[in-house]
Amino acid sequence: MPKYYCDYCDTYLTHDSPSVRKTHCTGRKHKDNVKFYYQKWMEEQAQHLIDATTAAFKAGKIANNPFAQPGKGVAIPPPAQLTMGQRPGAPGAPAMGPGGPMPPMMMGPHGPMPPMMGMRPPMMGMMPMGPMGPMGVRPPMVNPPPQMKS
Repeated sequence: MPKYYCDYCDTYLTHDSPSVRKTHCTGRKHKDNVKFYYQKWMEEQAQHLIDATTAAFKAGKIANNPFAQPGKGVAIPPPAQLTMGQRPGAPGAPAMGPGGPMPPMMMGPHGPMPPMMGMRPPMMGMMPMGPMGPMGVRPPMVNPPPQMKS
């Protein structure tokens, strides 16, 4: 029976059958190897683009600033919806997005994350309640049950 060779893992499987391939391809090692292969490929593509851009700039094929207007510099429009006298990022100024003020950011495991569609941020000052009370702490019993005497 012919053997199956996995290019990503640089290994031969015991034999070529759908079940052996499926078992191999769903494994963590194979998935890590595939992710590494494509990450390396993307880094090579990015480096090639950077090298080509640098070479074109050194050869004089790229202008210093393609967005500059002759004699005026770069045309950057002011923010559209600023409240009177406030600048973006100033204390008390609303965070501005493309459509106006942005809702508050939520903290995720890796820092602030933008609000997702259909979700609203948690209300401040509220503690999550569960069957054990706030944050998993059992509330004190008001009237403890009577103890049986033996």
